Amino acid sequence: HGDLYKGPHNIPGHPAILAEDLIANLMEQMAPFKPGMTLGERAEQLEKRPDGTFCVTTHLGTQIQAPVVALAAGMGSFEPRKPRIEGLQPFEERSILYQVTDPEQFRNKRVVIAGGGDSALDWCMQLADVAAELTLVHRRVGFRGAPDSAEKVKQLAEAGRIRLLTSTQVVDVQGEDDQIRKVKTFHKANGEEWLPADYFLPLFGYCPQLGPILDWGLNIEDGQVVVHPEDYQTHIPGLFAVGDISTYPGKLKLILCGFHEATHMAHAASPIVHPGKAAKAGYTSVHGVKGFD
Repeated sequence: HGDLYKGPHNIPGHPAILAEDLIANLMEQMAPFKPGMTLGERAEQLEKRPDGTFCVTTHLGTQIQAPVVALAAGMGSFEPRKPRIEGLQPFEERSILYQVTDPEQFRNKRVVIAGGGDSALDWCMQLADVAAELTLVHRRVGFRGAPDSAEKVKQLAEAGRIRLLTSTQVVDVQGEDDQIRKVKTFHKANGEEWLPADYFLPLFGYCPQLGPILDWGLNIEDGQVVVHPEDYQTHIPGLFAVGDISTYPGKLKLILCGFHEATHMAHAASPIVHPGKAAKAGYTSVHGVKGFD
């Protein structure tokens, strides 16, 4: 979402940098090597074949063969925290959304937001002048988000620009086809209330999930893949793991360490990819890109 990396010491040479800018820089840096890419697909299956190579199959059926696989999945895929309400699935990604990508889709609509963190507060402020009716529902009186944001939301409620329901939870939704029509709230003292709604936004944050990686026969401790610290290889030859997803004695979860681990991993993987050819460190500043063909 373009957040700043916190603190001045995470990325050498960058006192502060937007995540999207760092990604753009890395994409530009690796472009001369012409890497192949499969984007927008999740690796579902990993098979090691009798000849020692791997086959990765994505959720769309794409198959990729390679002599080496490196897992750099961070803490896993981030799945939205969903409310414990039955019957949400038919409306999800249509009129029940777990993230906002286009604020204009809520123009002159009735919107109910649930949550008390930064995301819920921020979008409440952003959509106050977009939605025809906007209600923020939070199960507690206090908010987890930034105090300044919480104060601004309270001011919006006092001015009548939004409706604020605290100590309240959304407990049910009703609609037809893929469109919700109303949501039911519950307050211990005031009881139940149905609110008309065109959109319901449960903004409770995200939680990391390893997903299919759990089924790949890896040694996993506390949600991380155990690797050998000298080369970041798992107990399966040719299968490596670097970054936040890996663990070993002395592990530090820093992005700087992820770059270091990836460098050692690539050096260790080279003899597997190019058997009989000695791996050696080199410098593009001396040999250029062609020196690494």
